[in-house]
Amino acid sequence: MYKQILPLLVLAIAVFAAVIAGCTGTAPAADTGSVNTPPVTEKAVYIIGIDTDYPPYTFLDENGNPQGFDVECAKWIANDQGINIEFKVVPWEGIINELLNNNIDMIYSGMSITPERSALVKFSDIYWVTNYGVAVRKNSLVTIDQIMNGSAKIGAPKGTTTAEWIQKELIDSGKMPPEKLILYDTFPQALEALEYARIDAAIYDTPVVIESIDGKYLDFIGTIESGEKFGIAVRKDDAQLLSKLNAGLKNLKASPKWSELVNKYDLARR
Repeated sequence: MYKQILPLLVLAIAVFAAVIAGCTGTAPAADTGSVNTPPVTEKAVYIIGIDTDYPPYTFLDENGNPQGFDVECAKWIANDQGINIEFKVVPWEGIINELLNNNIDMIYSGMSITPERSALVKFSDIYWVTNYGVAVRKNSLVTIDQIMNGSAKIGAPKGTTTAEWIQKELIDSGKMPPEKLILYDTFPQALEALEYARIDAAIYDTPVVIESIDGKYLDFIGTIESGEKFGIAVRKDDAQLLSKLNAGLKNLKASPKWSELVNKYDLARR
């Protein structure tokens, strides 16, 4: 008798356990055919890479604090879009690598939009357009025509569109021998070489040239039409950040602050 009851009792317990499990357990999620991905979250602080040898756009004041047109624009946009930012000084020649390696989150320092750079990063809407300016020693006989025909020895900063333009338009075209282009780590180094007559002229973005030669025994002799278009650079996968920057830039340009900053840094006449 006990042998007959025992199998029935075991079966009843198993059925009861299965019912309890079905009532209290968590049902498996339905297969929707899609992969759940976490939402994109904002960073607590976005790091902006800047070149501090680039007045009036980005430079350091006497206390070592970042200043300039781009710095003030970045602060306004950050406040408008509700994000936190910090500035980091980065050598210009390696600044895109710093962005791609996640050491900074954007470049806001007068970066010209070019096809080569656009292959690596994503740019915001254009926020400024400028041309190249030419500086020479006071009382120099060097002219813009001599720059354009390749007869002058020219200095420019490494890794800049200015250096690329000289290479393409003057050297590659056969107008100027390669040894007449001297590249420097910074524009102030090029100006120092100019003052000591190691080169005949220094070329860079016009507002930077005018600002940088102030108080030096140097003259600004004119511009070369280049139509440099400036944008804010971010990594290609930072679409959310780029959207905020474009929105903030649009709001800034529509506000009285834009004209105030343009006038403050005397950009309209440069």
